[in-house]
Amino acid sequence: MKGKTKLALVTNICLALLVAAVAAVCFLPAGVPAASLSEKVYYSGDRDGCRVSLMFNVYSGGEYVGGILAALREYGVRATFFLGGCWADDNAALVKEIVAAGHELGNHGYFHREQDKLSYEENVQEIASCGELLNTLTGESVSLFAPPSGAYSEQTVRAANGLGYRVILWSKDTIDWRDRDATLIYRRATENVQGGDLVLMHPTAETLEALPAVLEHYIRLGLLPSAVSDTIAGVQKT
Repeated sequence: MKGKTKLALVTNICLALLVAAVAAVCFLPAGVPAASLSEKVYYSGDRDGCRVSLMFNVYSGGEYVGGILAALREYGVRATFFLGGCWADDNAALVKEIVAAGHELGNHGYFHREQDKLSYEENVQEIASCGELLNTLTGESVSLFAPPSGAYSEQTVRAANGLGYRVILWSKDTIDWRDRDATLIYRRATENVQGGDLVLMHPTAETLEALPAVLEHYIRLGLLPSAVSDTIAGVQKT
């Protein structure tokens, strides 16, 4: 009974914060050209730097998160975990474990909806509800948003920017959720890798299997696996 009361309290707090966020953002000016919005999307970071980022998009695979954290800890590097709100709500302990390990949290929307097909208001709701939940669970202020499946529209970018988020895509996609092959995941994560690369992964058994070799390859090349916000720090978007 105590657990239910606590869950209800967290849910009510998130809903109240969400209402406030939606109300605030919906009064932002709408007349921003689409071209200028697309230029605000990050596909890579600083190409002149030595940082690369592994970005884990998480709506499932919680059983592999511990192993991924252990591998990252062994090599002394950071990553960014873009969490789906409904997953985070069911896996609060794992969310806190990611933060305690020193990694960066990102927003991946609440229900993995196709953001490019949503209205402005629906985009705001989907992004804000996930962000408020992560803040409630961890006390962390999240500032990066990765749209599910990489699908976004003018409304998505405007909603995310209005809520204080930078929109993150990727320069390398391991497609590990589809191709359960550690060798293939390794090749996609490392082939022609260079500073500024944002490498998309998901928590799968094969990704966990490939991860140590990926990290060793980066380090051998003099690249530093880092949080996304550090990799994109030198890139100016207007």
